[in-house]
Amino acid sequence: MSLHTLLFKPVDIAPLALFRVGFGLLLFLEGIGAVFTGWVHRAFIEPDFTFSFIPFYPWLQPLPGQGMAYYYVVMGLLGALVMLGWYYRPAIIGYFVMWTLAYWMQKTSYNNHYYLLVLLTGMATLLPANRYFSLDTRRGAVKKTYHVPNWTRTVFLLLLWIVYTYAAVAKIQPDWLAAKPIAIWFEAKKDTFLVGPLLTQGWFQYVVAYGGIIFDALIIPAIWYRPTRWYALGIALFFHLFNSLVFQIGIFPYLMLFMSIFFFSPSSVRQFCFRGDPAPAPSIESFYSPAFKKLVVWGWALFFLVMLLLPLRHWLFKGDVNWTEEGHRLAWRMMLRSKYGTAKFTLVDEEGASRVHLPSKDLSVKQALVLPTRPDMIWQYAQFLKREYGAKEVYADVQVSLNGRPAQPYIDPKVNLADEPWQPFWSHTWILPRPSP
Repeated sequence: MSLHTLLFKPVDIAPLALFRVGFGLLLFLEGIGAVFTGWVHRAFIEPDFTFSFIPFYPWLQPLPGQGMAYYYVVMGLLGALVMLGWYYRPAIIGYFVMWTLAYWMQKTSYNNHYYLLVLLTGMATLLPANRYFSLDTRRGAVKKTYHVPNWTRTVFLLLLWIVYTYAAVAKIQPDWLAAKPIAIWFEAKKDTFLVGPLLTQGWFQYVVAYGGIIFDALIIPAIWYRPTRWYALGIALFFHLFNSLVFQIGIFPYLMLFMSIFFFSPSSVRQFCFRGDPAPAPSIESFYSPAFKKLVVWGWALFFLVMLLLPLRHWLFKGDVNWTEEGHRLAWRMMLRSKYGTAKFTLVDEEGASRVHLPSKDLSVKQALVLPTRPDMIWQYAQFLKREYGAKEVYADVQVSLNGRPAQPYIDPKVNLADEPWQPFWSHTWILPRPSP
């Protein structure tokens, strides 16, 4: 079968419609839950200064007052519309735009899962997921259909394969193989219900470290391959529920489990979930014109090329990415390092007088904890100090511990960060190299 035939052959819409329902429910819970768990307050409302992504710094800032709480409630309501398939297209576009802006607004609580949600909501804006089992078909806004082109499910399978494969490759490094970050996190989670005593056992930490590599590398092929599918799903269920219990990482484990629906044949999903509404034989008519088919193929080819290249960009920079952080984000480098540090800044005014400034004066507790371990946030904070306090020169004295090692100097204390430019594609010489073991 040619690639063209594989991508555009008609398949049952049942998995896509069911995914829309579950995805919309999780989007609703993510938006509303972020407010009621206090996450929005801690990330957006409590801090006086917010670390937005550098291309959008400093103009992209949270709404004032309680604005971000209302912002997330609106996102939750849009998620509910996606679930119901009611005004689906404007709802999913709205969620995608609002979530992406919120993602760019702060990186103190950066999470690979938040980035994944940017990608998934963006992909969902292009899909006809409301053409079945939706209120949009009930109200006549779109025509009910039983079949969609196969690429509407294939793109999700390819993205999952990329995410898990890069996560597996990133784990093949000395600290992970020695279970160092696992040991640190599990020690902090030793009071976890049911599994707490197990987490502190050295042998179990090694099982998790090596099992994590094997799981990430093989879970997608194992679910894709029909003879091993149910065994793999059982393992995935245990893996994701364990992560949810220990690390409380929101909707991600459940999203990954729910996306498994795309690995089943579309006809079997209908047989199980929509048996009372059998699909007619697919039409032999093409879904798109030849010109539009080319646009679809080249558009998705470009998207997946970017997805394949972004996780490799840390090779453009010198040093260990776990230490320098250069190229760490957008690369599926999940849970590979535990870093703690301290930071103090020296401000020099126009007259040459100097004084020591501590980040706790301007930042929230969470921001002050994360700041010393992220060079880009240190640079941003230096620009803030220059602007807010009128400092002519800003020097940073930062000490950082990586994966339990003794703290080491992290930033060159002789470099005036106030005058240093940010270089997104080049190594920053003021980040001191990681000391040799």
